[in-house]
Amino acid sequence: MLFIFDLDGVIYTGQTVLPHAAETVARLQAAGHAVYYLTNNSAQTRRGYRAKLAGMGIDAPEERIMTSAYATALRLKEEGARGASALVIGQGGLYEELGAVGLRFVEPSPDARADYVIVGIDRQFTYEKLKAAQQAILHGAHFIATNRDPIYPLEGGRVEPGSGSIVISVETASLTVPEVIGKPSPEAAEIILKEAGYPPDQAVMVGDRADTDIACGRAAGMHTVLVLTGTTRREEAEQLPEELKPEWILEDLSGLEAAFQQGK
Repeated sequence: MLFIFDLDGVIYTGQTVLPHAAETVARLQAAGHAVYYLTNNSAQTRRGYRAKLAGMGIDAPEERIMTSAYATALRLKEEGARGASALVIGQGGLYEELGAVGLRFVEPSPDARADYVIVGIDRQFTYEKLKAAQQAILHGAHFIATNRDPIYPLEGGRVEPGSGSIVISVETASLTVPEVIGKPSPEAAEIILKEAGYPPDQAVMVGDRADTDIACGRAAGMHTVLVLTGTTRREEAEQLPEELKPEWILEDLSGLEAAFQQGK
């Protein structure tokens, strides 16, 4: 089987690994299952996430980590965007992944013009960046969002603004709806399925958000598991509309293997 795990709220919150995460991953790997990771968070490169997971006792090869930043870079590479200009609102991971496929970066300014405006999480987001993105889009730039996650979970049940909070600002200012690359789009999950060599019915998406993780898994034809260690509460999970309902709802990852075996 192929297991694809979200990161924020599933494997860790903030800088803290969640209970049962490392041992569950280790057991799956020891049993011969393929384990991949798919995160909407565009802040770091795959290399950066590998190092973060290693610090939590989880061995995750870089080629088994998919981020919305990398998925965006792959899409633009396929479109032949090498040499195209991009005004980027984001952090180091997004810049590095996009730079690796040959995009040229435009500094944010009111008179900046670009082929693309690409928006991810940016903890130094300002009105000046918003205006620059607005003007570039109004002058013809293609607007791409790495994801629409409104919040990211932190330790102790706290949350912080996610990329979606910035995306909606740019969307509002530019009167333009972006193309979204990350979950709930199945695009990144389908790349993983192809690379890993598994059909959708032999793959499991494990996430903490129904509107992104579960929607993505269902759109790709995969099995779906919702864990309550992130942003979704039990009462919310039980009231989900039919199109967003997961096959399993678990308190944490400790019940993953048992739930899947019982459901086979």
